[in-house]
Amino acid sequence: MTVLLSFQVTAPYLHIGGVVLITLLSWPIAFHVFRLNMKVSRIAIMLPYMTAIVSLYLAPLGLKSPCIKDSRNLGSAPALIGHRGAPMLAPENTYMSFEMALAAGADGLETDVTISYDGVPFLMHDKNLLRTTDVEDVFPNWTHVSPAMFTWRELQSLNAGSWFFSQDPFRTASSLSSGQRLQAQNQSVCTLRSFLDLAAQHGKLVVFDLYRPPRGHPYRDTWITQTLDVIHNQSSIHSSQVLWLPPELRDFVQELDPELQQITHEQAPVEELQLRRIARLNIHYSSMSETEIRKYAAANISTNLYVVSEPWLYSLAWCSGAHSVATNAVHILKKLQRPLFLMTPDEYRLMWTLTDITSLILIMMIFMFHWWRERVLAISVNNSSELDNGSYRQFRAELNDVWFLSNMNGSEKHELSL
Repeated sequence: MTVLLSFQVTAPYLHIGGVVLITLLSWPIAFHVFRLNMKVSRIAIMLPYMTAIVSLYLAPLGLKSPCIKDSRNLGSAPALIGHRGAPMLAPENTYMSFEMALAAGADGLETDVTISYDGVPFLMHDKNLLRTTDVEDVFPNWTHVSPAMFTWRELQSLNAGSWFFSQDPFRTASSLSSGQRLQAQNQSVCTLRSFLDLAAQHGKLVVFDLYRPPRGHPYRDTWITQTLDVIHNQSSIHSSQVLWLPPELRDFVQELDPELQQITHEQAPVEELQLRRIARLNIHYSSMSETEIRKYAAANISTNLYVVSEPWLYSLAWCSGAHSVATNAVHILKKLQRPLFLMTPDEYRLMWTLTDITSLILIMMIFMFHWWRERVLAISVNNSSELDNGSYRQFRAELNDVWFLSNMNGSEKHELSL
């Protein structure tokens, strides 16, 4: 799917590359065609080549890219939501990571929430603590235990930052300054309350996945109310800043707090989403469709795409009308002033036409050159044959006869002398 999306945004330039390639191929093809004596062999080479040329020249008629549009019809750049903060610049889901995302210009923050054994909602994505903490050193027998089965005191004893340098997940750890390295190495597991207070301080939106604790957990059946309690009573964030993603007990949550912005993974019909008071879709970028995005937008349902970290993919989301993207690269995408590959339909048609005409002229010149070359060579060979069959051959035969007679006379004189 990624390849298909890449093709959509780069299609105009891929067409140019294909035309250049087909033009270069004309040289060896013309060389062999004019050297073949059998007409059938010539047709066998030329027919598929001509088919390829015509198909490639006309391909732009069937190519569509969201980025072929007038800049006046281009909407605002999608808001940037830091996916687990800024995981290229700091250990994911740590307080430092979210600080770095905000410093880079994030419009919102995304994270993952679970609840400790003693009821403290905290940030953690994985099903165990092995990848992003030093649990193997501190609790070697609990390396594959669910994070929710640890008490908050036990979680506080873990280092949640040193792994960033040993694993270097994005090959970016070396870009940190000495001060940042020291800060990152001393990060601890972050609470939901700290995360929400940071977002509230900067007036940013937040969105989070909420994981239900495993069986046997004291808060397995009250994990939602426990989380809402942090939002309402412990943090300083306003409900309208929270994009509520968990699908469980959504009706109950809406009744309890109608100011929460409801967001879902489901691409359901517009009428159904409106009935459920869904304000935003949260979908993987591979499900992106400009038509679908604009259809939902017309019903005041915005779209958030995840995880979009490459400039070309962000450009496609921008051209398609996406409202926001969750990204690992806020610091990179924030610098993009306009979508890559953006061009007007007139510019696209001009580029397509000029490319095809130039290619056609070059191909005709190359075929004419090889036709002329083979014709000249054929004339040269014929002239050489005529010379070999004419006076030169006769002259050579006469010289041979003279040489033979001379030898004969010499032999007879030698015999007489004996």
